[in-house]
Amino acid sequence: MNTLCKRLTIHGRVQGVYYRASAVAEAERFGVSGWVRNRRDGTVEALACGDADSVAAFIAWTHEGPPGAHVTQVDVADAAVPVPEGFSQRPSA
Repeated sequence: MNTLCKRLTIHGRVQGVYYRASAVAEAERFGVSGWVRNRRDGTVEALACGDADSVAAFIAWTHEGPPGAHVTQVDVADAAVPVPEGFSQRPSA
């Protein structure tokens, strides 16, 4: 399996709406490893690693997020990082 990693920055009303906890659950459902955290600028940042289809499915989910979120933009960039095990919620940065 070829593993790819993408770094995402999610914009909109994405803090205070259980976005991170929902992202952890969705990443586990899709079989994606990585992490998610709030940023001081009001965005949510995530690293998603896995096979192309799983990462694409997770990215598609990030455009909607959980109920209560209002996503206006998702920036996606390649990430050359060691592939983490599991998917975790990190402290805000």
